[in-house]
Amino acid sequence: MGDEMATNRGTTRTESWRARRAAAVVWTCLCCVAAASAWAGGPHPEPVTIHVFHADMIHFDPKDSEHYTTPLVRSSDNGREIVRTLAIEAPHYPARITAHVELHPVAKDAQSVHDKWDRAAGVRLVVPGMADIEVAKLVTAYGGVTEHEIDVSHLAPLLVGECTFTGFVDTWVSPAWRMDFSLLFEPVPVDTLPDWAGEPMWRDPPQWVFGVLFDPGLTAEDPERVIRVELPDGLSRFVLHYLVSGHCTDGRGADEFVSKENVIAIDEVEIYRFNPWRDDCHAFRAKNPHCRRWSDGSWSSDYSRSGWCPSDAVHPIAIDVPEDLDPGPHVFRIAVDDIRPKDADGHHGYWRVSCHLLGWRE
Repeated sequence: MGDEMATNRGTTRTESWRARRAAAVVWTCLCCVAAASAWAGGPHPEPVTIHVFHADMIHFDPKDSEHYTTPLVRSSDNGREIVRTLAIEAPHYPARITAHVELHPVAKDAQSVHDKWDRAAGVRLVVPGMADIEVAKLVTAYGGVTEHEIDVSHLAPLLVGECTFTGFVDTWVSPAWRMDFSLLFEPVPVDTLPDWAGEPMWRDPPQWVFGVLFDPGLTAEDPERVIRVELPDGLSRFVLHYLVSGHCTDGRGADEFVSKENVIAIDEVEIYRFNPWRDDCHAFRAKNPHCRRWSDGSWSSDYSRSGWCPSDAVHPIAIDVPEDLDPGPHVFRIAVDDIRPKDADGHHGYWRVSCHLLGWRE
């Protein structure tokens, strides 16, 4: 009985993805036709906005995590995640897709908010059969409003059909933050969207093909991840979109304030090595109303950090994959060197890492 149910679930998931892939192919074909007419003197298509979250509460309460759920949005992870599934009918034209995300701290009184700290946050796309994809990766302000517009056009092959989104804030209080999130599809004259976005593809015989990683906790004891990818045939270029930020559990020392080398290798050959670092955090001080000023005159929000600043988005690094890789199976290894190990009090450094592979025919 259990095997039969698992088979049925697998069949349903496969059929869902087949339908979704078919919709994406149809959309691509219609894009070409629409582009030829709309941008050759015809009427320009109208932008389309998809609203996913609207002032939905994110909080932490193990005893009542569902307190703020709605008919459309449910909670998970003790309230720190909000989840919504909805159908997206992508426009029939080449589109720039912009994600708009806002996080508003919940006021405690006229002078303070319930969560005044900077928190890791973001929005993920849940894709059956593989890791989540980070649509937006950011860190909240110290008790201030966090608002960003992020170009996510590269995810066009996935943002069609039934989509599930997860909004997240690494908070430990209740109430804490309210999230708005929407996707704006705007017509563009030239289609430069990828043809493949690391999504599972069903083959005969059955085989999942993907290139996605989402991991919020690389540590000294577990500092690397392996992604097994089968590169599809017929694509001439691949790019790895890599998002990373370094943190520490006690807010001091490595790995938040001491950058560490991130290493990407394919089939045991290193292709990229860099140290994520942001030295412009002082520019965001006005967006951090509850940050602390220390005795030496410095502000908490001003310190340089490992790939992020309070109140700002974490921007992806685009890493070109070597062109001489043949279609077929490959092993990607993602690692962070010299992460701070646990001390006597259990505090340690950790890295939030995610990436996804994109592919183009030309």
